[in-house]
Parts: sequence; C-alpha cells; structure tokens
Amino acid sequence: MPGSFYEHTHTVFGHHKSKIFQWIFSIDHKRVSILYLFSMLAFFLVAVGLALSMRLELFSPGQDIMSPQRYNQVFTMHGVIMIFLFIVPGIPAALGNFLLPLQIGARDVSFPKLNLLSWWLYMFGAILAVASLFVGDGFADTGWTFYAPYSIKTGTNVIWALTAAFILGLASILTGINFVTTIHRLRAPGMTFFKMPLFVWGLYSTAWIQILATPIVGVSLVMVIFERVFGVGFFDPTKGGDPVLFEHMFWIYSHPAVYLMILPAFGIASEIVPTFCRKPIFGYRSIAISSAMIAGVGYLVWGHHMFTSGISDMVKLIFSLLTFFVAIPTGVKFFDWIATMYKASIDFKAPMVWTVGTFVTFIIGGLTGLILGTIGVNVYFHDTYFVVAHFHYTMLGGVAFLMFAGFHYWLPKFTGRMYSEKHAIRAFYTVFVGFNLLWFPMFLAGAFGMPRRYFDYLPEFEIYHKLSGVGSWIFAIGIVYMLVTLYRGWRYGEPAGPNPWNATTLEWQIPSPPQLENFGEIPYVDFKPYEYKNGEPVHRMDLSVKEGQGHG
Repeated sequence: MPGSFYEHTHTVFGHHKSKIFQWIFSIDHKRVSILYLFSMLAFFLVAVGLALSMRLELFSPGQDIMSPQRYNQVFTMHGVIMIFLFIVPGIPAALGNFLLPLQIGARDVSFPKLNLLSWWLYMFGAILAVASLFVGDGFADTGWTFYAPYSIKTGTNVIWALTAAFILGLASILTGINFVTTIHRLRAPGMTFFKMPLFVWGLYSTAWIQILATPIVGVSLVMVIFERVFGVGFFDPTKGGDPVLFEHMFWIYSHPAVYLMILPAFGIASEIVPTFCRKPIFGYRSIAISSAMIAGVGYLVWGHHMFTSGISDMVKLIFSLLTFFVAIPTGVKFFDWIATMYKASIDFKAPMVWTVGTFVTFIIGGLTGLILGTIGVNVYFHDTYFVVAHFHYTMLGGVAFLMFAGFHYWLPKFTGRMYSEKHAIRAFYTVFVGFNLLWFPMFLAGAFGMPRRYFDYLPEFEIYHKLSGVGSWIFAIGIVYMLVTLYRGWRYGEPAGPNPWNATTLEWQIPSPPQLENFGEIPYVDFKPYEYKNGEPVHRMDLSVKEGQGHG
C-alpha cells in the first residue's frame, strides 16, 4: 500500500527503524487508533470467553465447572473488561481516533503525544488488572460496580482492580481533552459546527462527558483505596461511613458513561443511514442538538439506579421524570433515521444491515429502560435478570452492534480493501440470532423473579438458562465469523478505491488508506454534509487551502 500510513510514520523518536517501535511509539493518530483497535478486540474476546464459562456454569442448577468464589471473580473480570476496556473507550478510541481528523480536515489530533500516552495508560491499566489474577486471592469478586462495604471487606485484590480502573479513567479523560481541543481548533476552514459530520457531533458530546464525569468515579475509587489502606471511614457504616454515598458517586459517573458509550454509536448510525439511503439525513440539526441534549440530561438521571436504596420518595419521582425525559432526544434520533429511510431506495449492504438490526435490539433495550424508570415496576425488577437483559440489549445490542457496523463501513478506508459481502451478511444473522436467543429469555426469567449475580438457581429457571446457553454459543460463533471475515478482507480483499460507498463526508475524498498527515493541503470546505441529488453525492469542497486560510 504505497504512500499509506502503514509504510511511513512519526514516532516520539523521529523515524525509527524498528517496526515494533514504529507502532508502539507512533504519534500518528491512525496508528494509535489501530493499536487501540487490536488491544480492545483482544480483551473483548477474553471477556466473551469469560461470559461463555459463566453460561456453562449456569447451564444446569448446582456447581458444574467452577466454585461460587471463582464465579464471582469471573463475573467481575467479565464486567471490568467489557465496560472499562471495551465499551467505554471503544468507539472514540478505535474509530474516533482514526476518523475525527479526517472528517474535519485536520492532519492529526491537537496533542499527538498525549494521544499516544492515553494508549499507554490504557495498556498499563489493563496489564495491572490482569496481573491481579496471579497475586494473593486473585481478581476482585465485588462485581464491576465495586459496591461498598463489601469492596472494603473482601480479601481479593480489589486495590489492584480499583487502581486499574482509575488509570483507565485517566486515559479516557486525556482522549476527551484531545477531541474537544481538536474539534474547536483544527476544523478545516469553512467547516462550521453545523457542517461537521454527525459522527463528530457524537464524539464531541462524548468528550465532554469524559472530561466532566470521569473524575468523579476516579475520586470514588481512590476513596475506597484509602479506606482499605488507611481505615478512613468514608463508606463503612461500622466506622461512621455511608455506603449509599458510594452508590451516588459511582452512578454520577456511570450513568453518563452509558451515554458516553452510546452517543458515538448513534453518530455511526447517522453516517451509515444517509449513505445507504442515498438521501440527505432528515433533521441534521435536530440530530446534532439531540446529542448535546442527551449528554446534558445524562448527568441528571443517576438516581434511577437507587430506587431501592432508601432515598426519599420526592427524589425518586424527580429521577424517574428525568429518566423519561432523556427518551425524548433519543426518540428524535430514531424518528430522523426512519424518516431518512422512508421512500428511499435502500442499499442493504453489511453496514446498513448491522444498523437496521441495531435499531431492533436497541429499541427493545430502550423501551425496557423506560419500564425500569417507573418506580413501582423498578422495585420489583431491581436486581433481577430483567435488568441484565435490558443492560445487554442497550450496551451490546446498541453500542457494540453499531461499533461493528462502523467496522464494516470504514474498513475500506482503514485498509483500502473490501471484505466479502456475502460472508459479512451471514455473520450478522448468526450474531443477531445468537444475541436474541441469549438475552431475551432473561427478560422472562427476571419477570418471574430470577435474581441476577447468583451462582445457582431454582429448577424452574433452568429452561431460560439453557436457552441462553445455546444462544451464547451461536453468538460467539457469529462474532468469530465476523472478525475472520473482516480480517480476510483486510489481508486479501479486492481494492476498494477511495469512496466505495459514494459517501459525502470528507474522509472519503482522499485515498484509502490515507497518507501520512492525511491531506497534502488543508481543504477548504464549502458543502452541506450528507447532500445527495437523484441518489448521487453532491460535493462542493475545494481540497486545496484558500489563501490566508487553514491551520496547516
């Protein structure tokens, strides 16, 4: 691939001769993105393996392949990896790092060395978490939420896990600072905020959540460490502490983190839908503004996780109302996507099929979220498998599915090659069937009272766990099938050309894969995003800098 970022790069040492150093010390945003991508996919596969082991244990009542203590540790590690190592950093770090400068006409992010540092912090936190497996009593057994006072009392390596999560949060903050600065300072001349691609709007809204909310959970984790090491009574009721305070501090971050995960995913959907409908996106401004609204309201709804914790009835009502309110800007996005699809000649290629499949799974997750936002119903469903199913329909069936859609959409830009469309579609249907067979029975089990996080269960719940077990195997096969299809496309696929989808955004107007520093000259942008006429893209941009303009 002559002239691509695979052959030339900048590192912190200049142009280093070592191939390994050219990657792990690269300050090219595209290489940092690839480092994140492969790291996260490796951890994702580990987390899937841990989930399969839990499904095997729960396939029938009683102890099968692991002890209750080991089950709690496997459960905790699965959650920590999926949340802190895959879902939270996922789309911004793996796709956003690559695409943000391309989509706004920049040569790189504002702080390339800080970008590389964020990946090193990510890897350090991940290695610290994995290392705790082999020290003392092994990985934490608290669940990924680290609820006090148990996280203060347990003899497992909670401090290691908390420190790892703290470091991962610092990496997330650095990424957010980089993205906000890049969007404000390095947009190509002519690109106003309302000419930015909607994926950039998702990254921008997310970056503010990373900057403002992540420090709160960082402080919470440090307080637990201090309590374990120095005996300070922050959360231990025997020392005058308040365990509910930890819940407040944890969810003040962790519920905005839900939107931190989903907003870039919504941005991916907003890129794919107009491209494969060959129509301008319906309601561009409303989609952009709704991203900012979701980010803002997302800071105010954390209390719906705590309806059974003893908070006052008035506070419950306020949080319930705000939870319903956040559905409004989310509904605006779905309305605009469906309106874009209305009467369109839709080209159901793999990215579009993944996106439409996500609409189904995320709508199920979103509607069950409204059920859980209702106080009386929440009290019944709290800590049951209904919550587990809802969570996975939103996070896995929403965030991860749209991430996979993004992989299929932008793989030609990353690599300059196409994957097999036939195998990509088959992989989607395998994943989709396995996913629904895995998680939908849990709604039923939870409705009949099956508590979550339990190592064992009563015989009447066995049928639901068996269905979920079979679904987990199909789902895992589909994931492997998808990744193999993408890998084979990367290595052996047909040349894709610069714009195989006839898309309108700026990254598709340069060669695939992009050259070092992306643009020979900083482009001047004079166009509306997602502009089509008679099914063909309309471009009005000058890919040369106008006199006296540009940041280059």
